[in-house]
Amino acid sequence: MAAPFFERRQADGTLGATKAAPLADAELGELSGDSERWVARLDHETIPVISYAYEWSYSMLRDAALLHLELLGEALDADLILKDSTHFNIQWRGARPVFIDVPSFEQLGAGEAWVGYRQFCCMFLYPLMLQAYKDIPFHAWLRGSIEGIAPEVMNRHMSLRDYLRSGVLTHVYLQSSLDKRYSDRPQNLRSAVADAGFHKELIRNNVRGLQKLIRKLEWRAGRSEWSHYATETSYDAAETERKQAFVARAAASNRWKLVWDLGATTGNYSRIAAKYADAVVAMDADHLAVDRLYRQLKSEDDSDSQKILPLVTNLADPTPSLGWRGAERKSLIERGRPELILSLALIHHVVIAANIPVRDFVEWLASTGAALVIEFVTREDEMVQTLLRNKADQYSDYTTEYFEQALAEFFQIQEREELKGGRRIIYFAQPV
Repeated sequence: MAAPFFERRQADGTLGATKAAPLADAELGELSGDSERWVARLDHETIPVISYAYEWSYSMLRDAALLHLELLGEALDADLILKDSTHFNIQWRGARPVFIDVPSFEQLGAGEAWVGYRQFCCMFLYPLMLQAYKDIPFHAWLRGSIEGIAPEVMNRHMSLRDYLRSGVLTHVYLQSSLDKRYSDRPQNLRSAVADAGFHKELIRNNVRGLQKLIRKLEWRAGRSEWSHYATETSYDAAETERKQAFVARAAASNRWKLVWDLGATTGNYSRIAAKYADAVVAMDADHLAVDRLYRQLKSEDDSDSQKILPLVTNLADPTPSLGWRGAERKSLIERGRPELILSLALIHHVVIAANIPVRDFVEWLASTGAALVIEFVTREDEMVQTLLRNKADQYSDYTTEYFEQALAEFFQIQEREELKGGRRIIYFAQPV
């Protein structure tokens, strides 16, 4: 805490606010075991919503990696090192990354190497390279292994041509080769590194090189289905204004601790909800739309925008609980229940594209205990007609009458308004 960077980073919000708190004798008695004794307590600020890298957009993961390297470089100036290099140590206040694992900082001993380098590659660098160089989304890889992408696995996906790309030969091929060479020869690598005359400047040079490499890594995606939603919506200006006014009235009816905006696309309605909420999670399965929303929010300074956390989330395949005993990394609902859910122009995708029955979707929404603003897109709407064009119509439950019946089973409808000549209907409902 006496290091020069520590107070400065806490002040600018990139390091989680932490203070030492004395333990009373009673607490010491409760916390002490037969073989260990607690001597102090660190109190940390509360992060509004916990998220994981397999829910972040490309730009979010890249900014998280750069923050980690910046903190490591400043720690070296104070003869400290980060012993861990996992993306789980980064969280978000809206679109601002914050490093939360203060106990990861430790004294750097003479001749010691950066032991977290391999982990940094597995959990930050390789996923970014995979997306930037191969246009392969990293989310399934990181969700499939909470330890990240191993060097040998990453190397198998690199062609000879890829070895000419920045960083691949050094950080992928050589790492993989070293892993293979020493996998069956256990040895004290720390001692070996110290004996070889390793020094701090080598770590610093590696950190600078990684910063330069990661800043150059770009995911050059062109467009996706929903990344241009704000300018290509099926609503005209007048109907858009009516819809926005409806959402604003519903959002203004209370002060919400947490709002979920499902199918948020470019986040227009997340911004409306943020005026009346402490935190908003803007979720969409379209990676590019989420990435563009993140970059927009990152560039804005107003307090409402900075309440919005954009996440790449597929409701038909949501993040499960993962890790040791299925409790190390929690499902989204376990990390905080919403008090209000926005589900606008989404239900037809859930029912027709993902084959989830209408009542099941409404029942799941009700299971959160949240109030609901939901837009039903009728069969007469052109977007539903497009979805049905190349599918056998097996969706007899997709009618306005059945939807309203299911909604009334779990919610009390507060307000209802027809849009686009009745082809869309928007509802504000409270849980029964």
